[in-house]
Parts: sequence; C-alpha cells; structure tokens
Amino acid sequence: MMLARFTITFCLLCALALSLDPYKTLKLTKQATQKEIKKAYRKLSLQFHPDKNKDPGASEKFSEISRSYEILSDEEKRSTYDRYGEEGLKQQEGRGGGGGGGDPFASMFEQFGFNMGGGNQRRGGNNQEQRTEDVEMPIYMTLKQLYLGEVFDVAYKREVLCMNWKECTKKSQNCQGAGIAVRTQQLAPGFVQQVQVRDDKCISRGQMWRSNCRDCPNGKTETEETTLTVDVNKGMRNGEIITFENVADEKVGYTAGDLVMVIRETKHEFFTRDGDNLYATMEIPLVDALVGFKDTLEHLDGHIVKIEVAGVTECEDIIKIQGEGMPRAGGRGFGDLFITFEVDFPESLSESQKKSIREILKGTESKNSKKGENGDEL
Repeated sequence: MMLARFTITFCLLCALALSLDPYKTLKLTKQATQKEIKKAYRKLSLQFHPDKNKDPGASEKFSEISRSYEILSDEEKRSTYDRYGEEGLKQQEGRGGGGGGGDPFASMFEQFGFNMGGGNQRRGGNNQEQRTEDVEMPIYMTLKQLYLGEVFDVAYKREVLCMNWKECTKKSQNCQGAGIAVRTQQLAPGFVQQVQVRDDKCISRGQMWRSNCRDCPNGKTETEETTLTVDVNKGMRNGEIITFENVADEKVGYTAGDLVMVIRETKHEFFTRDGDNLYATMEIPLVDALVGFKDTLEHLDGHIVKIEVAGVTECEDIIKIQGEGMPRAGGRGFGDLFITFEVDFPESLSESQKKSIREILKGTESKNSKKGENGDEL
C-alpha cells in the first residue's frame, strides 16, 4: 500500500518536472522579481487550494502552482531552469544539488521516509527546505463583524533581507546549506573525516556571507513595515485562520515562514453562537406566557426579527426561527436562531387579583388541591 502510494506520488512529481513551465503557470515573465513571484503564488494558491476549490482538476493545478513557486523562489533552481530548462533542473535535483556518485533519486526517496542506505539517514537531508518560523497573530472580532464580514488593513513589521544582500556573499566549497558547513578533521596519520558543523556564515550551498560588507552596513536584514489587507469572510468562526504565506521574517538562505492570523470571537451581550446557529434568551411577563404574544428583536445587522407565540409558554421553552443564524461558509444560506424564554413572575398579588385570576382560571386547578371557605388553597 505504501509502495503504491509512493509510486503514484513519484510519478506525479516526475510528470511535473518534465512538463511544467513555472513562468507560464504563475503567469509571470522571466524578469519577475521575488515580490511578484510571491504575490502571484499567493493569489493562485488561494484560488485553487483543494480545501476551497472543489472543481475537477483544482488539486492538480494547485500542485503545479506549488511546484512552480518552489522552482522560482529558489535562486539556484531558478537559475538552473533559466539556463538549462526542465531537463537540467531534473538532473540537478537528481544529484541533490551536487556531490556526485550517489543514487540520483536518493534525496527524493528520503523525503518520503524511505531509507535507501540502511543507515541512520535524516529525512530530507540537506536539501530539505529551511524556513523561518511562522508567526501567529490573534485578531479579535465581534459577532457582528463575523456576521457581516469585514475587510481591513493591518500594519505589520518584519525583518526583510538587505536590498543588496547578494553583493555581500562569496563562494565557499565548505558551505553545504544555510548554517551548515563541512570541516575536515584528522583521525590518525593518513586518515581524515568530513563532519558537518554549525556555521552561521553559510547562507546556502556553496555561498558564504562576507562580514562587514559595505552594501549591507546594518547586517543581513532590516526592519520593514508593510500593510496587509485582511479579508474576513461572512460567518467565519472562532479559531479559524487567515494565512499570509511567506511574509514572516526573512533570512538569508531560508524561505520566509507564514503569518497566521487566528480569529478570536469576543463575547456578545445578547447572542451566543454554536457553529452556524445563534442562541438568545428573552424574558417575558407572566401574562404573555399565559395568553401568547408578539414581539421583535434587533438582529446583528440591524434587521428586525418578528416573534409570535400563540399558545402558553412555559419556563425554558425554546422556539426555532429558521434562517436567522450566522451565514454559512461559501454563501450556503444561514443557520438558525434559537430563543429560550424566561417567564417573569410577579413578586406578589393582591387579594382582588388572586380572586380575579381564580375566576378566569376556574376549572384548571389540580384535582388534588383543597380550598378553604375564602377560596384559598389549603
């Protein structure tokens, strides 16, 4: 079963590598900047994401978009594709970016959890994508805002790469990836061993950062303030997320992580929510509970909901008003509104009131009740 799944996935990746034109897929020119690439990827990935787009072929299109972004967002892969085309990129990835002699498909197998050498190999090896940490940010929304939906701007600060960071790099054969270098140590006369060590000067395979570089006097990154447009869809729920891909802090040799905004619903004074349904409690006087009533309430968006009860209402009675709940995702109508009634009993009654009520309700007393000479129950 596992082998069958791998075979299908492997064939899909091979097909993408052989037939994909990343510029055409993302609707870009070869002169596109990294900012334009990120913008195009975000727009298309949201449009074709399988969780939001159920059309036939959307999943395959999403895979093509992701693969195209993987190529164009990586300077080394993009350069190889521009110079040698699909076949050259395929060969580079098969070799794992260099260091020949091994199985050209080994790194791909390792990414799927297969150990090809029988030893203690790390999944993905040095070719596994390195990303900066995702950033999680709560956004507090009222129930009214979630009912209506809202679009607003948020100011966001992050660390971005120095504009001229490429001028501050130099070649280094010892660098095997971001933060990873290879050192040679002598075990005994005539015997040496290569080991991986941590080296923050290494920014990617074969590239090292030049210290005290004039083109980046403040270091590899600088603070940038940007404005993000947040689109909260109608009916979104507490805990749902809105993701801005690749807008977390940037770091040389790393792909920027995501900014994840988490919706936090604030408490409403009248309505409570469960999924797409709304709940409310209304207090009614005893006379309304006995003879029925008509009333109204103002909904979250200001429209008036009519309430009409013809019969007797008991304490904790609940009525359902269809279609007056929260908007459902994707514009699929509305949930329902449930109203629980609390009866407000008078604190006391005069003797004349008691007598009048007994006359009105004559014949409804319990068969087990006993009355005195004045008509009061004993």
